[in-house]
Order: sequence, then structure tokens, then C-alpha cells
Amino acid sequence: MDRPRTLSSLLGSDNRRMTVKLAVVAALMFGFGYALVPIYRAVCNALGINVLSVFERGGPVARQVPANTQVDRSRTVTIEFDANSRGPWDFKPALHSMQVHPGEVATVMYEFRNRQNRTMAAQAIASFAPMNSAAHFNKLECFCFNEYTLAPGESRHWPVVFYVDSKLPKDVTTITLSYTFFEVGGKVPPAPAGRQAKVAGGGAT
Repeated sequence: MDRPRTLSSLLGSDNRRMTVKLAVVAALMFGFGYALVPIYRAVCNALGINVLSVFERGGPVARQVPANTQVDRSRTVTIEFDANSRGPWDFKPALHSMQVHPGEVATVMYEFRNRQNRTMAAQAIASFAPMNSAAHFNKLECFCFNEYTLAPGESRHWPVVFYVDSKLPKDVTTITLSYTFFEVGGKVPPAPAGRQAKVAGGGAT
């Protein structure tokens, strides 16, 4: 006769099943993280939302400031800048807001600093409020969707060069440009223990 299964064997079997389930969930989440940006691109393209800069669209014309940027000085639009970071780093715009005329080319700087003691890879996704303003907000230069690698304690400054199309609906007087910066998981391994200790100690030898 087979001996009845002991409590420890039952618990071991349950633990193994739970481990397998957690591994599958982790793999699915990891894959979803990599697929997020191309999915976001596809959705925005399908909806006609301008989330990419003119430079990122490619082509020789895209590298030049469009000729049809006549400034409408009879209107003023307030642009609010928002920055969200998902992790132990600093991410902020140099200005919280500015006022521009439709057709006027403007620039705002964003600062990113890696506060971790390891190298990381990260990238950003942009969004707009109200949503109908996205099609009229043209980014000539932007760090959107580019992946950046930063060393421990490294800081970067990135410009966003943009203009608001004069076809922006008259009832839209404020546009919020929001960026979410997130780490690209698994691409950069943790720094060696020796280097971590050096960074933690302020680089002393």
C-alpha cells in the first residue's frame, strides 16, 4: 500500500505550484513592459494622436522647422509641464508652465537624475490634457520613446522644442504636457558590489 502523503510533502507540492505560477506571472509582466511602448505607439497612431516629435517621425522634412508656423499673437495658450517618475530617481521640468502664442516655437528643459547606486536604462511616454489638444501640439525635438542609460548618480538635461498649431480649438486655453519616466526592466544588470560600495562611500579610495 502507498503511504499517505505527509504534511511536509503536501506543502512542498503546493510551494512548487505557487513558484511556477509566480514565475509565469513575472514573465508575463516582463513581456508586457517591453510591449508597452510599441502598443502605445500603435494606439496613438490609430487615434491620430501626435505623441512623437517631428524629428522622431523621420525623413528630411521632419528635421526642419515647418514653414507654416505663423504666430497668432491674438491668442495666448498656457502650457503646463508635468513629470512623473516610477522609481528612485529625480525627474522634473525646469518650468511648471509658460504662455505661448499658437505658431510660436518654444523650448522647455527637463532634468533626470539617477539616484540609485547602479546603472539603469529608462524611457518616457508623453500624454496630453485635454485629449483633443494632442493633435495640435507639435514637438520638434523630444526625448519621448528614446531609451537612455544612466550611470549611478548621473544627471541628464533634455530639451522639448514645440509649437502649438493655430488650428487648436478656441475653447482650449490650457494644455498640460505630462511625461512618465519608467525604468526598462532587466536590460542593465546591477553594478558590482565593489562599485556599489565606492558610490555609497562617495567615491573614496
